[in-house]
Amino acid sequence: MALAEAGARGRLLRWPRVLLFGDSITEYSFQENGWGAYLAERLVRKCDVVNRGISGYNTRWAKLILPRLITDSTSDSIVAVTIFFGANDSALKELNPKQHVPLEEYAANLKSMVHYLKSVDITADRIILITPPPLQESAWEKACLAKGDKLNRCNATTGQYAQACVQVARECGTDVLDLWTLMQKDQDFSSYLSDGLHLSTKGSSFLAAHLWSRLDNKLSALPSLLPYWRDVDHTNPEASLL
Repeated sequence: MALAEAGARGRLLRWPRVLLFGDSITEYSFQENGWGAYLAERLVRKCDVVNRGISGYNTRWAKLILPRLITDSTSDSIVAVTIFFGANDSALKELNPKQHVPLEEYAANLKSMVHYLKSVDITADRIILITPPPLQESAWEKACLAKGDKLNRCNATTGQYAQACVQVARECGTDVLDLWTLMQKDQDFSSYLSDGLHLSTKGSSFLAAHLWSRLDNKLSALPSLLPYWRDVDHTNPEASLL
Protein backbone atom coordinates (compact mmCIF):
# COMPACT_ATOMS: atom_id res chain seq x y z
CA MET A 1 0.00 0.00 0.00
CA ALA A 2 2.80 2.42 0.92
CA LEU A 3 4.59 1.76 -2.38
CA ALA A 4 1.39 2.36 -4.31
CA GLU A 5 0.84 5.63 -2.49
CA ALA A 6 4.43 6.72 -3.18
CA GLY A 7 3.97 5.95 -6.86
CA ALA A 8 0.78 7.98 -6.94
CA ARG A 9 2.65 10.95 -5.49
CA GLY A 10 5.30 10.81 -8.22
CA ARG A 11 9.05 10.58 -7.74
CA LEU A 12 10.78 12.64 -5.08
CA LEU A 13 11.62 16.18 -6.19
CA ARG A 14 15.24 17.07 -5.42
CA TRP A 15 16.24 20.70 -5.72
CA PRO A 16 19.81 21.37 -6.87
CA ARG A 17 21.84 23.25 -4.26
CA VAL A 18 24.23 26.19 -4.13
CA LEU A 19 26.34 25.96 -0.96
CA LEU A 20 27.74 29.15 0.59
CA PHE A 21 30.64 28.22 2.90
CA GLY A 22 32.44 30.89 4.88
CA ASP A 23 32.73 32.93 8.06
CA SER A 24 30.46 35.64 9.49
CA ILE A 25 30.31 37.53 6.19
CA THR A 26 28.59 34.45 4.80
CA GLU A 27 26.55 33.72 7.94
CA TYR A 28 25.08 37.24 7.85
CA SER A 29 24.35 37.04 4.13
CA PHE A 30 20.74 35.91 4.68
CA GLN A 31 19.90 39.05 6.63
CA GLU A 32 17.68 41.66 5.00
CA ASN A 33 19.34 42.92 1.79
CA GLY A 34 22.12 40.36 2.24
CA TRP A 35 24.01 38.92 -0.71
CA GLY A 36 22.94 35.35 0.07
CA ALA A 37 19.30 36.38 0.27
CA TYR A 38 19.70 38.07 -3.12
CA LEU A 39 20.99 34.83 -4.65
CA ALA A 40 18.20 32.80 -3.04
CA GLU A 41 15.60 35.15 -4.51
CA ARG A 42 17.14 34.99 -7.98
CA LEU A 43 17.32 31.19 -7.89
CA VAL A 44 13.97 30.35 -6.31
CA ARG A 45 12.21 27.50 -8.15
CA LYS A 46 15.58 26.53 -9.67
CA CYS A 47 17.74 25.54 -6.71
CA ASP A 48 18.17 25.95 -2.97
CA VAL A 49 20.80 28.36 -1.67
CA VAL A 50 22.20 26.83 1.52
CA ASN A 51 23.95 29.08 4.04
CA ARG A 52 26.82 27.38 5.83
CA GLY A 53 28.51 30.52 7.12
CA ILE A 54 30.05 30.09 10.58
CA SER A 55 30.93 33.31 12.37
CA GLY A 56 34.51 33.64 13.58
CA TYR A 57 35.85 30.58 11.77
CA ASN A 58 39.10 30.40 9.83
CA THR A 59 40.33 27.96 7.18
CA ARG A 60 42.08 25.78 9.77
CA TRP A 61 38.71 24.92 11.28
CA ALA A 62 36.77 25.08 8.01
CA LYS A 63 38.76 22.36 6.29
CA LEU A 64 37.90 20.01 9.16
CA ILE A 65 34.14 20.51 8.90
CA LEU A 66 33.76 20.65 5.10
CA PRO A 67 33.64 16.82 4.82
CA ARG A 68 30.79 16.89 7.36
CA LEU A 69 28.81 19.23 5.10
CA ILE A 70 29.38 17.53 1.74
CA THR A 71 29.91 13.82 1.17
CA ASP A 72 29.95 11.44 -1.79
CA SER A 73 26.28 10.74 -1.22
CA THR A 74 25.22 14.41 -1.23
CA SER A 75 27.58 16.02 -3.73
CA ASP A 76 25.59 15.12 -6.83
CA SER A 77 22.94 17.73 -6.03
CA ILE A 78 25.45 20.59 -5.65
CA VAL A 79 25.71 22.89 -8.65
CA ALA A 80 28.00 25.52 -7.09
CA VAL A 81 30.05 26.12 -3.94
CA THR A 82 31.51 29.41 -2.69
CA ILE A 83 34.47 29.30 -0.30
CA PHE A 84 34.78 32.68 1.42
CA PHE A 85 37.42 32.83 4.16
CA GLY A 86 40.33 35.08 5.05
CA ALA A 87 38.90 37.90 7.14
CA ASN A 88 39.72 35.93 10.31
CA ASP A 89 42.81 34.09 9.06
CA SER A 90 44.43 37.47 8.35
CA ALA A 91 44.00 38.73 11.92
CA LEU A 92 47.34 39.82 13.42
CA LYS A 93 48.94 36.94 15.32
CA GLU A 94 50.22 38.99 18.24
CA LEU A 95 46.79 40.53 18.87
CA ASN A 96 44.43 37.75 17.81
CA PRO A 97 46.26 34.41 17.97
CA LYS A 98 43.10 32.32 18.20
CA GLN A 99 41.76 33.27 14.77
CA HIS A 100 45.07 33.99 13.02
CA VAL A 101 46.31 31.47 10.46
CA PRO A 102 49.75 31.99 8.83
CA LEU A 103 49.59 33.01 5.17
CA GLU A 104 51.19 29.82 3.83
CA GLU A 105 48.83 27.63 5.86
CA TYR A 106 45.84 29.69 4.71
CA ALA A 107 46.74 28.97 1.09
CA ALA A 108 47.30 25.29 1.86
CA ASN A 109 43.95 25.06 3.63
CA LEU A 110 42.13 26.57 0.65
CA LYS A 111 43.84 24.07 -1.64
CA SER A 112 42.88 21.25 0.70
CA MET A 113 39.22 22.27 0.57
CA VAL A 114 39.22 22.54 -3.22
CA HIS A 115 40.92 19.15 -3.53
CA TYR A 116 38.36 17.61 -1.19
CA LEU A 117 35.48 18.97 -3.25
CA LYS A 118 37.07 17.56 -6.39
CA SER A 119 37.46 14.19 -4.65
CA VAL A 120 33.69 13.99 -4.17
CA ASP A 121 33.11 14.88 -7.84
CA ILE A 122 32.44 18.59 -7.50
CA THR A 123 34.38 19.86 -10.48
CA ALA A 124 36.52 23.00 -10.50
CA ASP A 125 34.03 24.86 -12.69
CA ARG A 126 31.47 24.63 -9.85
CA ILE A 127 33.79 26.15 -7.23
CA ILE A 128 34.18 29.89 -6.62
CA LEU A 129 36.75 31.24 -4.17
CA ILE A 130 36.06 34.68 -2.71
CA THR A 131 38.84 36.79 -1.22
CA PRO A 132 38.28 38.72 2.01
CA PRO A 133 37.06 42.27 1.44
CA PRO A 134 39.36 45.18 2.24
CA LEU A 135 39.57 46.35 5.84
CA GLN A 136 38.66 49.93 6.73
CA GLU A 137 41.05 50.28 9.66
CA SER A 138 39.67 53.36 11.43
CA ALA A 139 36.12 51.97 11.54
CA TRP A 140 37.28 48.52 12.67
CA GLU A 141 39.49 50.10 15.33
CA LYS A 142 36.39 51.76 16.80
CA ALA A 143 34.63 48.38 16.86
CA CYS A 144 37.64 46.81 18.58
CA LEU A 145 37.97 49.60 21.16
CA ALA A 146 34.26 49.27 22.00
CA LYS A 147 35.02 45.67 23.03
CA GLY A 148 38.11 46.67 24.99
CA ASP A 149 40.49 45.39 22.29
CA LYS A 150 43.18 46.96 20.14
CA LEU A 151 43.05 47.13 16.34
CA ASN A 152 43.74 43.48 15.45
CA ARG A 153 43.80 43.57 11.64
CA CYS A 154 45.28 45.75 8.91
CA ASN A 155 44.30 46.17 5.28
CA ALA A 156 47.76 45.53 3.84
CA THR A 157 47.90 42.13 5.54
CA THR A 158 44.38 41.29 4.39
CA GLY A 159 45.56 42.11 0.88
CA GLN A 160 48.30 39.48 1.13
CA TYR A 161 45.69 36.86 2.00
CA ALA A 162 43.50 38.03 -0.89
CA GLN A 163 46.45 37.62 -3.28
CA ALA A 164 47.07 34.12 -1.90
CA CYS A 165 43.42 33.23 -2.50
CA VAL A 166 43.64 34.42 -6.11
CA GLN A 167 46.81 32.37 -6.60
CA VAL A 168 45.19 29.22 -5.19
CA ALA A 169 42.26 29.64 -7.56
CA ARG A 170 44.68 29.99 -10.47
CA GLU A 171 46.58 26.86 -9.47
CA CYS A 172 43.43 24.80 -8.83
CA GLY A 173 41.54 25.98 -11.91
CA THR A 174 38.58 27.45 -10.04
CA ASP A 175 36.82 30.76 -10.48
CA VAL A 176 37.69 33.54 -8.05
CA LEU A 177 36.07 36.79 -6.99
CA ASP A 178 38.81 39.19 -5.85
CA LEU A 179 36.66 41.32 -3.59
CA TRP A 180 39.67 43.00 -1.97
CA THR A 181 40.83 44.46 -5.29
CA LEU A 182 37.42 45.17 -6.81
CA MET A 183 36.14 47.15 -3.84
CA GLN A 184 39.21 49.40 -3.83
CA LYS A 185 39.33 50.01 -7.57
CA ASP A 186 39.10 53.75 -8.22
CA GLN A 187 36.76 54.35 -5.28
CA ASP A 188 36.43 54.89 -1.55
CA PHE A 189 35.44 51.46 -0.25
CA SER A 190 34.36 52.52 3.27
CA SER A 191 30.67 52.61 2.31
CA TYR A 192 30.85 48.90 1.42
CA LEU A 193 31.51 48.01 5.06
CA SER A 194 29.25 48.36 8.09
CA ASP A 195 31.96 48.35 10.76
CA GLY A 196 35.19 48.29 8.76
CA LEU A 197 35.14 44.48 8.39
CA HIS A 198 31.63 43.19 7.66
CA LEU A 199 29.60 44.18 4.60
CA SER A 200 27.07 46.99 4.58
CA THR A 201 23.92 46.85 2.46
CA LYS A 202 25.87 48.53 -0.34
CA GLY A 203 28.72 46.06 0.05
CA SER A 204 26.32 43.13 -0.05
CA SER A 205 24.79 44.48 -3.26
CA PHE A 206 28.27 44.91 -4.73
CA LEU A 207 29.22 41.32 -3.89
CA ALA A 208 25.88 39.93 -5.08
CA ALA A 209 26.18 41.64 -8.46
CA HIS A 210 29.71 40.39 -9.09
CA LEU A 211 28.94 36.89 -7.82
CA TRP A 212 25.75 36.65 -9.85
CA SER A 213 27.65 37.45 -13.05
CA ARG A 214 29.66 34.28 -12.40
CA LEU A 215 26.82 32.09 -11.15
CA ASP A 216 24.47 33.09 -13.94
CA ASN A 217 26.81 31.51 -16.49
CA LYS A 218 26.96 28.29 -14.48
CA LEU A 219 23.28 28.04 -13.61
CA SER A 220 21.46 29.61 -16.58
CA ALA A 221 20.60 26.19 -18.01
CA LEU A 222 18.80 25.07 -14.85
CA PRO A 223 15.06 24.70 -15.51
CA SER A 224 12.35 26.00 -13.23
CA LEU A 225 11.08 23.15 -11.09
CA LEU A 226 7.39 22.33 -11.51
CA PRO A 227 5.36 24.02 -14.24
CA TYR A 228 4.10 27.59 -14.19
CA TRP A 229 0.61 27.56 -12.69
CA ARG A 230 -1.09 28.60 -15.95
CA ASP A 231 0.50 25.57 -17.62
CA VAL A 232 -1.01 23.07 -15.17
CA ASP A 233 -3.85 21.05 -16.70
CA HIS A 234 -6.58 21.84 -14.19
CA THR A 235 -8.75 18.99 -15.49
CA ASN A 236 -5.95 16.48 -14.89
CA PRO A 237 -3.33 18.04 -12.57
CA GLU A 238 -1.64 14.68 -12.00
CA ALA A 239 -0.53 14.67 -15.63
CA SER A 240 1.26 18.01 -15.12
CA LEU A 241 2.57 17.63 -11.57
CA LEU A 242 3.60 13.98 -11.33
